[in-house]
Amino acid sequence: MLDENLIVSSSPHIRSENTISKIMFSVIIALVPTSVAGVYFFGIRAVMILIITILTSVLTETIILKLRKKEVRLRDGSAIVTGLLLGLTLPSTVPLWIAAVGGTISIALGKMVFGGLGHNIFNPALVGRAFLLITFPVSMTNWVQPFDAAATATPLNLYKMEGIKTVYSKLILGNVGGSIGETSVLLILIGGLYLLYKDYIDWRIPASYVFTAFLLTYLLGQDPIFHILSGGLMLGAFFMATDMVTTPITKKGKWIFGVGAGIILVIIRIFGGYPEGVLFSILFMNAVTPLLNKYTRSKVFGEVSNR
Repeated sequence: MLDENLIVSSSPHIRSENTISKIMFSVIIALVPTSVAGVYFFGIRAVMILIITILTSVLTETIILKLRKKEVRLRDGSAIVTGLLLGLTLPSTVPLWIAAVGGTISIALGKMVFGGLGHNIFNPALVGRAFLLITFPVSMTNWVQPFDAAATATPLNLYKMEGIKTVYSKLILGNVGGSIGETSVLLILIGGLYLLYKDYIDWRIPASYVFTAFLLTYLLGQDPIFHILSGGLMLGAFFMATDMVTTPITKKGKWIFGVGAGIILVIIRIFGGYPEGVLFSILFMNAVTPLLNKYTRSKVFGEVSNR
């Protein structure tokens, strides 16, 4: 006799109150401290760049969705996050039209060409930044000091080219030359800890990424603390390497992803001609993510090996 209380339904059977929009707007909240710091250090130019990258990202996604006759769902906040992250990785001196190109490329080539949210292989903001760095290298490496806008080099450039190390306190607080959102390690860390508290990112990737960079730079005779505090490592570790779509879904895969990104980062910083390697280290590991998901997933209960 059938149990009348038995309910048969389709998956998913495990539900959560978390939604895409809730997660995305939590990421935006987590990025507020470092965004405010960028505006404080670099002034109105930083505000304009962030507005441009966000608006062009949202507009590009809207246009593409309409051309494809798909429903426009901007309320999920993903386009805003992409534009904000891209803007935070740009120097405050970059021309506004280049920032607009970056926002367009991030969405068009980094996200929509793969089918939209949830289908992209690479982090869209990093795709946009990579395109700008390759296409406009001069504008993308034109750094200034906070407040006085005097031309300067980033701490990593000074260390690699001239052996000059910026004091730790400046790196922690953010009073150094660099991208709009890559200066204040303290505020980046506050935002990252907020996302960890909300359980929206997994601690394994930032922990393995940062620790690998620390260990390898130490073994290679570098100053590991300086390398951790400078450049875009902390922003990349907490806000880009943890992207749910482009990083592994398994615990083992996350460890491998973080370690691999750390190794690539150190190779580029120490042995490469480019002083920073966060961008390329994460994009490279994004490409490896499908393999990590395939070979690190647990066997299904009752699965029989073909061997």
